[in-house]
Parts: sequence; C-alpha cells; structure tokens
Amino acid sequence: MTISFSAAGRVALVTGSTRGIGLAMARALAEQGAIAVLHGRNEADAEARAAELRADGLQAVAVGGDLAEPENTRALVPAAIAKAGKVDILINNAGAIHRAELAEHTEADWRHVVEVNLNATFLLCQAAAGDMRPRGWGRIINTASIHSVSSRPTIPAYVSTKHAINGLTKALATELGSTGITVNAIGPGYIDTEFNAALINNESFDAMVKSRTPVGRWGHSDDMAGAAVFLASDAAAYVNGHLLVVDGGMTTALY
Repeated sequence: MTISFSAAGRVALVTGSTRGIGLAMARALAEQGAIAVLHGRNEADAEARAAELRADGLQAVAVGGDLAEPENTRALVPAAIAKAGKVDILINNAGAIHRAELAEHTEADWRHVVEVNLNATFLLCQAAAGDMRPRGWGRIINTASIHSVSSRPTIPAYVSTKHAINGLTKALATELGSTGITVNAIGPGYIDTEFNAALINNESFDAMVKSRTPVGRWGHSDDMAGAAVFLASDAAAYVNGHLLVVDGGMTTALY
C-alpha cells in the first residue's frame, strides 16, 4: 500500500489565509499540488499572498469577504468555485477573539466572535459539502484550539465558540462520513502569530507558555502545516470526527 499525502488535482479553500496559520496551511497544500484559494477580509490582501505563491511556482487564486457578515460568508464558496472550478478541501481557519473581563464584555463583542468563529464555519461547511457530495470525496478541517478542551479567563466568547467547533466537527463527521467527506479539526496551542501579539509581548505570559509546554517554546505557523496536509490527504481517509491538538504537549502537562 502506498501512503499518499498528495493534493494534486484538488482545490483547497482556506479562510483567513493572508497570514499566520492560514497562510502556512494554504502554502503547504499548494506545495502538495493543490490549487490554493486564499481568503482575506480584503481580497486585495489575499491576491497579494496568492501572487507570492504563484511566484514560487505554486497554484493560487484569491477571494475576499468579511465573515462577520453572513452575506459575505454565503458568497465565499460560490466565489471559490468560480475562480477554481470546485472546492475539494475546506479549511475554516478565519477567527476572531475579544479579550475583556465579563462585566466589560458587551453583547456586540460576543455576537461578533460567534458570527466569525461559529456561524461562518457552519455556513461554509454546509456550502462546501454541497459541492463535495456529488464527487463522493471531500475534506473539511475546522481550526479549533486548545481552548476547545480547556479555558482561560477574559475570552468567554472565544472559548465557547471553540468548544462548539469541536462539537460541530463531530456532528458533521457523523452525518457526512458515509458520503466520502471527512470532517476533522486542528487544535493549535499557543502560536507566535500576530493574533497572539499581546500575549507574546507579555513577559509573564511568555514565560508561562514556555514553562508549561513540554517542548519549551511557542508554536510556529509552519507547525500547523503538516497536520493540515495529513487531514486533507488520502492518508487520513479513516480519520473522521477527530480533534488533532498541536500544542507541543501543553494540554497533557500537569506542571
């Protein structure tokens, strides 16, 4: 038996892929032969990153839209199909976070995070599965978090939506598995991206991450790429409904 991680002939839509984890996953899939459909709130930003991939000899196109607006979310899969012909692999990576104590956490703050992290993921899964089902093959990968299985103060909306992503992944895996579509999630630990800039620049928090993570460092965006390539490949055909935590061992450590 030959184990293949190739994505040749596939089209991979990765939301929130103009930087950080999303860009690393999109590039990795393009390096495996996929057409990468990069997405950002601003399509011009996504096109700039797509141009960089094409300059490296990879296949990439761009789509745009703020996923805090449901009409933009509903238009995204059709836009990707218009640009690349289909969607075989969907990675729901775009995310939002709001840090505030409970008393200062407004309803608008809560709704924004829920819209981007959870509602948009559901709508995109629904649309992409509709395109994948007739071909009998598809890979949906949701970006969860170590906070899908744990928590920290001052981010109630983020923690709630990431727990919900874990549940949504399992629910869709049970429904879609018989159609040839698998649904899994990747749970990043603390990654040194712009998303976590405030934490990286906090000396005590930085020290906590390094001391509580058995590998002794923050994760890098490229640390997520292998997990994405694996779950998107034929090598993961029997992996379904799984949360693959990539955190350097933080959630297993009791010290």
